[in-house]
Amino acid sequence: MTTSIGAGPGRALVAVYGLFSLAAGARAGVQIALKFGEAPLAYSLSAFAALVYILLTVALLRGARRLALVALGIELAGVLIVGTLSLLDPAAFPDATVWSAYGRGYLFIPLVLPLVGLYWLRRRR
Repeated sequence: MTTSIGAGPGRALVAVYGLFSLAAGARAGVQIALKFGEAPLAYSLSAFAALVYILLTVALLRGARRLALVALGIELAGVLIVGTLSLLDPAAFPDATVWSAYGRGYLFIPLVLPLVGLYWLRRRR
């Protein structure tokens, strides 16, 4: 019997990704609409993070394991790359993104979340 990756405790993961979709999307929308010229890279990366979170929410809900794995990989790479660059070259990020400083503005949840997601998918195999 196959259990959906978005069922049981996976629902909590879906809920967190849904919440992050809304938070990152709203943040990026406001930033892009009101002050895009101040930090276009940071605001574009926040919008990209929101899209990844939406994709993950849908993939987990539908049980699309491969899509979820790819999206989790993109998310983890994004957090690590943007987190590192934002610390090494703060001038390139005059305003924070969801992934800046490994998600410090979101209590480091963006750093932990893809690891939890990868663990969950591996466990549900």
